[in-house]
Amino acid sequence: MIYHVLTLFPEMIQQAVSHSILGRAANSGHISVNCINIRDFAVNKHGQVDDSPYGGGAGMVMMAPPVYDAYQHVLCNIQKNSDALSKPPLIYLSPQGRVLTQKIAEEIALSQEIILLCGHYEGLDERIIEEIVTDEISIGDYVLTGGEPAAIVLMDAVSRLVPGVLGKAESFKDESFSDGILEYPHYTRPPVFRERAVPEVLLSGHHGNIDAWRKAQAVERTRVKRPDLLGEIKGM
Repeated sequence: MIYHVLTLFPEMIQQAVSHSILGRAANSGHISVNCINIRDFAVNKHGQVDDSPYGGGAGMVMMAPPVYDAYQHVLCNIQKNSDALSKPPLIYLSPQGRVLTQKIAEEIALSQEIILLCGHYEGLDERIIEEIVTDEISIGDYVLTGGEPAAIVLMDAVSRLVPGVLGKAESFKDESFSDGILEYPHYTRPPVFRERAVPEVLLSGHHGNIDAWRKAQAVERTRVKRPDLLGEIKGM
């Protein structure tokens, strides 16, 4: 998976993808993250990428030309390094977009290459959204200071689904939301902690009973913590 991130703060993205699983995935070549600083395409020598909104109001709006030129720069490089004629999808991280779910992450993971656009200030000039954005994704119903944290969340959720990143496909198949419900509880040593013992079934070695227990626990945990999810699953 190749990510092209259009951002005013490339160091935020680079720092995030240099650690833990994402860092290992990048080092092994399973993912690649290319950060493009929108400010490199500013409209003047002062590095201006924003201006006051037409019609008045608080805050500043990111200008369309620098974003468009940064986008064209990405497309140019992609065409130089690939025989593909189609453009990668461009996802704008926006509170107005579809709320990111495991299903959407799986959908995005099917692409080999995507472009992520991080906004700032009061947002982007609407015309650049109309011109180049193919999808808008939100990570929740709240407002951030910029799109970079949301882009990092999206890359983390998607990268885990890229073959080879977690080592084994089984690493994520039983996780929360993988089948529409929450994950069962986990335990490890010691067998007793502050008078709380590991459930006997997990120590039994009977895989059939363990699987049945885990499925029942997953349903019950979902019923208690996220009953809204059960309403989306037939038969629950």
